[in-house]
Amino acid sequence: MKYNRLSRYKIKKIIVCFSEDITATSASKILGINRNTINSYYNEFRERILEESLLEQEKELGEYELDESYFGARRIRGKRGRGAAGKTPVFGLLKRNGKVFVSVVPNCSKEELMPIIQGKILEGSTIHTDGWRAYDGLILNGYNHYRVFHHENEFARGKSHVNGIECFWSYAKRRMAKFNGLTDDKFILHLKECECRFNHRNENFASFIEHIFFKNKKRY
Repeated sequence: MKYNRLSRYKIKKIIVCFSEDITATSASKILGINRNTINSYYNEFRERILEESLLEQEKELGEYELDESYFGARRIRGKRGRGAAGKTPVFGLLKRNGKVFVSVVPNCSKEELMPIIQGKILEGSTIHTDGWRAYDGLILNGYNHYRVFHHENEFARGKSHVNGIECFWSYAKRRMAKFNGLTDDKFILHLKECECRFNHRNENFASFIEHIFFKNKKRY
């Protein structure tokens, strides 16, 4: 993208539209800027969001909810639950009173999930999950582990539940459904955008996008 095509003022207006979740088509009409140009900037914002997410590598101590979800095509009859055909598996960690982190995974096996858990959560933390077998052994890895068993119609046991991360799944799926299908390279960008919007929901999202967009662009 040739960033010198638009002034900083106009780019900031595009950032406001993006932050307000205004479509590129509507933003084009509001700002009088070509829709393809708006889309190019929107995609650039999403790329910057993904880069920022990859920079957040520090492990933290706390209380977490872990869960997996599946995005994509509707279930095929007879294919239900984990591994449902045609869907993309996504693993999520939510720190209570903190941020969510999501990662696309090949599958939801212990071999895939445990390295992510150990890379994001310090030993001694408390973890809440459902009864999925991939979480077996968390105690042996130094975590305090509590479960709820959804297959037994149990959704909370005292303070043990995964309602917070399930709230994020609901939000992300509602938001991404309006795009009517995404290619793999676009899916991760929109997923990380949902993560970012959720994490900054009580902050000035436009200011955050402005910061990550302009910080390495000295010409502005």
